[in-house]
Amino acid sequence: MSTQSTLSKKSAVGDPAQVSESMPKRKKMTVPAFTARKGGDPLVCLTAYTAHVARIVDEQADMILVGDSLGMVIHGMPNTLGVTMEHMIMHGQAVMRGAEKALVVVDMPFGSFEESPEVAFRNAARIVKETGCTAVKLEGGMEMADTIRHLTARGIPVMAHVGLMPQQTNTAGGFKAVRDTDLFDAVIADAKAVEAAGAFSVVVEGVAVKLANKVTKAVDIPTIGIGASAECDGQILVFEDMIGLFPRVPTFVKRYGNMEDMMRDAVERYAGEVRRREFPNEKYTYKAKTDE
Repeated sequence: MSTQSTLSKKSAVGDPAQVSESMPKRKKMTVPAFTARKGGDPLVCLTAYTAHVARIVDEQADMILVGDSLGMVIHGMPNTLGVTMEHMIMHGQAVMRGAEKALVVVDMPFGSFEESPEVAFRNAARIVKETGCTAVKLEGGMEMADTIRHLTARGIPVMAHVGLMPQQTNTAGGFKAVRDTDLFDAVIADAKAVEAAGAFSVVVEGVAVKLANKVTKAVDIPTIGIGASAECDGQILVFEDMIGLFPRVPTFVKRYGNMEDMMRDAVERYAGEVRRREFPNEKYTYKAKTDE
């Protein structure tokens, strides 16, 4: 390599703008590209429920999930069971306005897919048509295999969800992690069943590390862990949990920020300035126009 080319290369490295231009641009994530990441670079996934958060998350995420967890972290519900199709569509539309590169997947809420494959297709088709998302996610293993097969055969990509299933909180007696080794085979069988039915990926939630590793090895589609194992093909967290904006934090959540304290501080300072008549001052007000 010549001295001139070496200097040019060093110059480019030292200039952030030039480095940015020289880096390959991210392509829009597709279902085949997502599935092809099995066993490769870990897939980065996060939830989002608004256009603004979606824009922020989209800068890094391979997949954005519009999760039914919005019932709890946005609408203050005690669990996800009260979430409706209208909730999911409204928030799905908002996220699609902010996402450009990430694969957007929308949760099917409780009661929208369990009755029959036909009902599931009708509701999944509505979600895809009205939001513009690429895929839907539904909870369930072997019992949902026929439904997943029905949807995928009709052009709707499905992300499955096994292990701890929040929509089954009433039958499970709460949000209980799967740690009993006697239950391992059933979860592995669920993962294999949804793969065979055509799911392009499977979320593995709230299971022992050993089980998560077994599931990841047992299927040829990407496993997305949440409260599972670093050996999964990708990870997902609820955005509000991750940034410290939801008071009830699951054991498996690492807080990467403390937005609640920052917001409380901002509200306190604002309230103080209003009470002291310090806000708005001249900088934040309009002056009357005068004739010249």
